[in-house]
Amino acid sequence: MKIYLGSDHRGFHLKEEVFAYLAKHNYDVQDVGDETLDPNDDFPEFAQRAALQIIGSDDKDPRAILLCGGGQGMAMASNRFRGIRASVIWDAYEAKMSRMDNDSNVLCLPARILEDDEKGWQGIVETWLSTPFAEAARFKRRNAQIDEL
Repeated sequence: MKIYLGSDHRGFHLKEEVFAYLAKHNYDVQDVGDETLDPNDDFPEFAQRAALQIIGSDDKDPRAILLCGGGQGMAMASNRFRGIRASVIWDAYEAKMSRMDNDSNVLCLPARILEDDEKGWQGIVETWLSTPFAEAARFKRRNAQIDEL
């Protein structure tokens, strides 16, 4: 599984922590920006970079983890791309459900909530990365319907 990791200025510090965590645990992770803390950067650029990487990937299960202040902006920007199913997640239960039922391929983390909760974001990330899609016919049908919108 290839993981693309990105953030705007508000999620930058937590992104660096998430990158170190993923690298330490031998995940194949690529930082799609921002490379330096820039208070004037804009989240849509990094959401687009990650989405395009997923769409163009040869990997069997490419995913992205995106961070901004509330996670919502990254999710809104990412979900504009066909084939992207981005979810704003704040706890491990929602991480599990977004993978099992919706086959979420972009995890959007709210830095404002999680930046001081290392165990919390680690639990979310691990749960999201390790939970398989349930493959139920109704879930596949719903995902196909989303792509037809």
